[in-house]
This record gives sequence, structure tokens and C-alpha cells, in this order.
Amino acid sequence: MVVKIFTGSSNPQLASRIAAYLNTRIGDSKLKKFTDGELWFKYNENIRGCDVFLVQSTLPPAENLMELLIMLDAAKRSSAKRITAVIPYFGYARQDRKDQPRVAITAKLVADLLATAGADRVLTMDLHAAQIQGFFNVPFDHLYASAIFMDFYRTKNIPDLAVVAPDIGAMKLARAYSNYLDAPLAVVDKRRPTPNVSEVMNVIGDVKDRNVLMVDDLVDTGGSLTQAAKAIRKLGAKDIYACCTHAILSGNAVDKIEKSPICEFVATDTVPEKPEMKNSKIKILTASKLIGESIRRIFNEESISSLFVNQR
Repeated sequence: MVVKIFTGSSNPQLASRIAAYLNTRIGDSKLKKFTDGELWFKYNENIRGCDVFLVQSTLPPAENLMELLIMLDAAKRSSAKRITAVIPYFGYARQDRKDQPRVAITAKLVADLLATAGADRVLTMDLHAAQIQGFFNVPFDHLYASAIFMDFYRTKNIPDLAVVAPDIGAMKLARAYSNYLDAPLAVVDKRRPTPNVSEVMNVIGDVKDRNVLMVDDLVDTGGSLTQAAKAIRKLGAKDIYACCTHAILSGNAVDKIEKSPICEFVATDTVPEKPEMKNSKIKILTASKLIGESIRRIFNEESISSLFVNQR
């Protein structure tokens, strides 16, 4: 088989970096909109019998998801041998269960849509809820950005370091960093009265006179992260660092981070960098090498899990 990489419009910069890692080029395709906004997509080169990888994050607006579904259907109808949906950021992952009556489990809906559209395999990074892997009936590869961040912070060699989970949901992730960096662990106990609104109730663990690293899979409004940073600072923490895989940073999240006690915020490029993110506190690391290496291993039928030994 021949490997072919195509990109949607959600994050073409990351797709180009992935292609560069693999010493190949982005495949020739065309996306356009009709006057009413309807999407149209075409592959401008032959993909019959090819191993096709479609790079597209499904962050809002919902057009990004629709675009990926159309790309999948077009590849299936073009007789691609195998179609892998490479979704650096899997949107709708926060709706993974019925947490209240009469709501949708949208993550399951998206999984069904991807498979129906033609995905033979799915490759993504740091799902908000790991159990979403079970929603798929096709092979699913789950990458961990900890493989990127852990080496980054090991190199920084921050003294007197403590790792903090900004909420209970990030506890497992924070524990992995704690073990790898040989640092004590703490967790922020919070409650969320309404979606995207959180209140810090308590900090479990000792952060006094320590430099702190807060870790999470995604940051949306920045409320939880910045409130946790303020609570930790009040308890005597020194320098406060933060990292996350997916920097959604909606609304005034960048401004919140800029005004918070956080001295450095690091994220990956699974989500396109916004112009306002180019300030002294925010640093972006590329996930292209990790995703590119995973694509290479999928194509060569090699193990991906070996990339993450002792990472999680």
C-alpha cells in the first residue's frame, strides 16, 4: 500500500508538520462551500488501494466535524484500502455519559458517525474521558501528550516540584507526572455548579514553599485552572507552571491566564494557536512528531503502545 496524508481546514499547520516528519507531502484535495454554506470536498489525486490518513481536529464550529465526515465518505467511495481518521483533538468528548436526565451522550453519537462515514481506524490524543475508546467498534489508538511534556519538564529540572491535579478528573494524569518527575502529588477539590463554571473548595496535599506543575488534558474557559492557581498561591506555593494537551482557550481565557499567578502555560498544537496566545506566558509544543511516528507505525503494522511505556 501507499501512504497518503490529507488535511481538513481545522489545523492544516499541524498536518504540514506531520507530513514533514514523515518526509512526504499533504495530498492534493479541494474543499469549497456553496453560497448557502454547504460543504463540498474532492480528492484531486488517485487514492485507490492507498492507506489514507485524514488529519482533522473536531473542535467547534461543528463544521469541522461535518468536514471530516465528508472527507471519510469521499475516501470510502474512492476505494481507499484503509482510512484512518487522525483527530488530534476529539471534540464532544466531555459529553460521555448521562450526567443528568434527558441529555445526549454526544461522544457516542460522534463515534457512530465516524464509523458510518467510513473510518476504519481512529487515532487521537488525550481524550477527556478515556472510556470513549469503548464507544468505537473499529481499532482505536489513544496517544498521550505526557510523552511530550514529561521530557520537557524533566529537562527544565524545576527544584522543589509538586504536581497538582486542578480537579479530580485529572488525578490519574497528574499521578503519572508525579511518578515520572519524582514529585509529591496534590489535588484541587472543586465543584461545578453549572457547565464551564467551577468553585475551588479545598486543596488536598502540601504545596507550601514548593514550585507547582498543574496538568490537565484540556483548558477551555481557563476558570478551573486560574482559580486553582490562585488557591495554591494562597497556600504558599512559589512558581506555578501549567500544561495541557488541548488549549481551547475560549472567551477571555487567554486574559485570565495572563492575569493569573501562573508563570508559564504550555500546550500542544492539537488546536490551532490563536493570535492572542502569542504572549510571554504561553508556549506551544508540537505534537507532530508523536502523531507522525504513530502514523508511520500504523502504516508499517508496528506497535504504538511501546511509545508510552511508563507514561500513564
